[in-house]
Amino acid sequence: MTLRDRLQLAMKDAMRAREVERLSTLRLINAAIKDRDIAQRGEGGEGGVSDTEITAILSKMVKQRQESARIYEEGARLELAEKELNEIKVIEEFLPRQLSEDEADAAIAAAIADAGASSIRDMGKVMAVLKGKYTGQMDFGAVGPRVKDMLV
Repeated sequence: MTLRDRLQLAMKDAMRAREVERLSTLRLINAAIKDRDIAQRGEGGEGGVSDTEITAILSKMVKQRQESARIYEEGARLELAEKELNEIKVIEEFLPRQLSEDEADAAIAAAIADAGASSIRDMGKVMAVLKGKYTGQMDFGAVGPRVKDMLV
């Protein structure tokens, strides 16, 4: 079952169960995917977006909500921060499992070996390998400094 099918099924289940907040988040996800479909058609692409692209969309949505929640907490708007955190939980249901610290370190070491990296100049190659294999499974903002440490 594709990720798009899983999202559609979850949306139908949320409608049947009358889960208003969950349904709202699933509709936001669906709208973001449809926006990407339309943009891809405008670029001359055929068909819909792939599961990899959907995973990237979901990852971006999580990052946006984490930032919003942080801003709301700083502004003492806890009810809005809570809403953002609840949306993150729904979105993360459809993302692959995040790698642990040890798994991420092993993945970085393997990517360095795959890319044949020997210095900090090869960091882009290592990040490209990681993004190709582990999209949605690790936070690349946090991984960057760890790659840099391993290459120095």
